[in-house]
Amino acid sequence: MAKQLFQGASALTLDGKGRLALPTRHRDALVAAADGPLTLTKHPVGALMLFPAAAWERFSERVANLPFSAAGWKRVFLGNASEVEADGSGRILVPPELRQFAGLNRDLTLLGMGSHFELWDSARYAAHEAQVLTTPMPDALLELVTV
Repeated sequence: MAKQLFQGASALTLDGKGRLALPTRHRDALVAAADGPLTLTKHPVGALMLFPAAAWERFSERVANLPFSAAGWKRVFLGNASEVEADGSGRILVPPELRQFAGLNRDLTLLGMGSHFELWDSARYAAHEAQVLTTPMPDALLELVTV
């Protein structure tokens, strides 16, 4: 299968049991690309990352091969990873520890980030994006967006 590129934002709702329905536009590709369970883990900015199996395998291998000086970050990414499976309705259960870490309550934003997704509390993401937009754009991006 060709490498999947996930992009775009989707507004989602977390139900009372801590489940979210994967967006229809990504569900089939995500489940097909997963070839097994999906993996959720912490992101250092206070969100979660959601990986299909192949992307998780590449990411986790790179993290596992980091030197001992990065042991704390290995714990953040690998030690907090949780495998989740989509049910028949395309919903995944977000474990309580990860929901608490990311401040996930009801309104969520799912962002396609290429090989994986980021899962944010919608208000937290809006504040994060507003803050990012007040900072100067790095030179590498200026070159990319200059027409």
